[in-house]
Amino acid sequence: MRKELIMQELPTRMCHASTLLRLNDGTILCSWFGGSREGAADVGIWLARHSSSGWQKPLLLASGTAAHWNPVLALIDTRIMLFYKVGAHIKSWLTWVIESCDNGSSWSQPRQLVDGDTSGGRGPVRNKLLQLPNGRLLAGVSTEQGIWQAFVDTSEDGGRSWQKSQPIMITGLRSSGERTVARDKTAIPVSEQSFYGRGVIQPALWSSDTGTLHMLLRSTEGSLYRSDSEDSGQSWSSAYAIDFPNNNSGIDLVLSKADGALYLVCNPVADNWGQRSPLSLFRSADNGRSWVKLLDLDSGDGEFSYPAIIEASGTLYITYTYQRQNIAFWQVPIDEVCRGVMV
Repeated sequence: MRKELIMQELPTRMCHASTLLRLNDGTILCSWFGGSREGAADVGIWLARHSSSGWQKPLLLASGTAAHWNPVLALIDTRIMLFYKVGAHIKSWLTWVIESCDNGSSWSQPRQLVDGDTSGGRGPVRNKLLQLPNGRLLAGVSTEQGIWQAFVDTSEDGGRSWQKSQPIMITGLRSSGERTVARDKTAIPVSEQSFYGRGVIQPALWSSDTGTLHMLLRSTEGSLYRSDSEDSGQSWSSAYAIDFPNNNSGIDLVLSKADGALYLVCNPVADNWGQRSPLSLFRSADNGRSWVKLLDLDSGDGEFSYPAIIEASGTLYITYTYQRQNIAFWQVPIDEVCRGVMV
């Protein structure tokens, strides 16, 4: 197992919300947003490349007059897509996308993912796409307007057009429109607008061997929530709580091709807007019904959060926010980390 920090020289004061992609030649791309502070107009989308010589100096790919947020990388055939949000207000985010046909060496001009959309975002909100064997793409989406809710965007044409599912919500949940936590009760340096509203956001998707689809969701309610689909993502169950703590911070998971297990990275903390430490890796051998902790990736004072995880050839690749100043990168061989717990 190996851990390193991506940036040797920090191009911005703050960075957050990384996304990972492994290319067919083994090159790894990592993107995140960075600037003076979360939500500031100078925040842009950055990209770094990892090869046999290590991490290269990050490049600024997208910026403008409004804050940029939450990049998501995807490889569709030989085309790389990089989705991201733009806007000063989370409730009215616009989703933009740029594309590369040369492994990320050059990029297209930005275009809005869904023309004319002002709903608060389309396409992936934070976590990677799920591609089904028939080529269908599914993106976990969410909006933050009073009652936080999720949905799934589906594309049948390689990400060129998208169809929106019905909302995925916690049944009966109500929001007062007031702060869900007092400022003096949390040290998390997020945009002030994030402290309003209740519900579930930022789905992490997977497909089980039974042919059904599933998601885990970040929540304001002290635990992770789950939803399931029996029709390839066209309709979803209401969100329901599972017995796993969540501090209203981002999660990510991957279904391993090596051993068929799920690997989840998160902060196992139950308080809404609670501390974002430790950041830990968990394994489930029963489709997410139970979880075994494998290791803490980071712990102690500060923030270790918003992970991304992918898997290739029996190795887990993980990135996450490191103290809001850098992005940490782990390579974790599955057989090594799971020694003694494989079932």
